[in-house]
Amino acid sequence: MNSAKQVLIVEDDKPLSHALELKLSKEGMSVTVANDGQEALDQLNAQQFDVMLLDVMMPLMGGFQVLEQVNKMTSAPIVFALTNLSTEEDQKRVMALGAKKYFIKSNTPLSEIVEEIKQA
Repeated sequence: MNSAKQVLIVEDDKPLSHALELKLSKEGMSVTVANDGQEALDQLNAQQFDVMLLDVMMPLMGGFQVLEQVNKMTSAPIVFALTNLSTEEDQKRVMALGAKKYFIKSNTPLSEIVEEIKQA
């Protein structure tokens, strides 16, 4: 039997992270939430995750810095970036840093994000 997917949500928007956490938990995934980049790195150092949903713009440490750190890890999770900014430059930068996909929060229904994570 497959063990539950370990998902790390890194999002400073509490209502959004809570909604994602509920949806993913309902799908049988094990979900951890971090509210900023530093907390995310602490979590990543403490345990293994299969997938990380990463907000690009956060206080303290943003998604770009987190991705740079994740790239140095031996067993990095699959990263899906979440953002409200949809500049092509940001998209390219996030993908160049190893994100698998880029979701624009305002255009992406949660169900679509959940489906992507299930297939990851």
